[in-house]
Amino acid sequence: MIENILKTLGLSDKEVKVYLSCLKAGPSSVRKIAEIADINRGTTYDILKSLIEQGLISYYHKDKKQYFIAEDPEKLKDTLDRKKQELEKTKKSVDQIIPELKSIYNKAGAKPVAKFYDGYSGIKLILQDVISSSNEIAEKEYYVFSSSAIKDYLYNVYPEFSDDRIKKGIKVKVISIGPGGETRGLDERKWLTKKESAPTYIIIYSDKLAMISVDDNQKPIGVIIEDKNIYQTQKMTFEFIWGKL
Repeated sequence: MIENILKTLGLSDKEVKVYLSCLKAGPSSVRKIAEIADINRGTTYDILKSLIEQGLISYYHKDKKQYFIAEDPEKLKDTLDRKKQELEKTKKSVDQIIPELKSIYNKAGAKPVAKFYDGYSGIKLILQDVISSSNEIAEKEYYVFSSSAIKDYLYNVYPEFSDDRIKKGIKVKVISIGPGGETRGLDERKWLTKKESAPTYIIIYSDKLAMISVDDNQKPIGVIIEDKNIYQTQKMTFEFIWGKL
């Protein structure tokens, strides 16, 4: 348990061993720490230097000998704070390069791309992509052929989906197939039929087409097709049907 938590701070297996050995041993030489950790002396010394840099170990000299001692475990919080700061810096750097990476990604996307998603976690990824992608386009709107037979799977896996959509100011037009369905905000809804349901839930958004259904074991599956032409065709079809309802 302790070892696993220490690893989440970025410590390696050997660093964890040496650190815990220092905590147990008190002020000790490299040789003694190496014996307790069951790691060779040279490697132990290198690890100690690393732990010193991380503020978890300190050292002093006495009678011409070097002794190492673990810092108060409270210092682990300082290590965590440093990790947070490093992650924030990394996030800012990533944010800066995303536009350039997207331009490269878009240029590489001359051919349609199909991505398959399996299970509830996969369906949630699709729904998250709908929100993030729709939030990046000017009109902030997408279109849905909603299936009453499938929609419960979506709400079960991501119950906050509509709330998150509304918070982002994203509009949606829905053509419902089957019974049920209600407006939540920033949405419009029409019914193709309130009797029969459809086996597939279709989302048309941001040059993409997502289709969600269930397999023979009643497990949700989905696919996202990324292609401007397919998107435009499906959008035209949707708008034609919308205008007739």
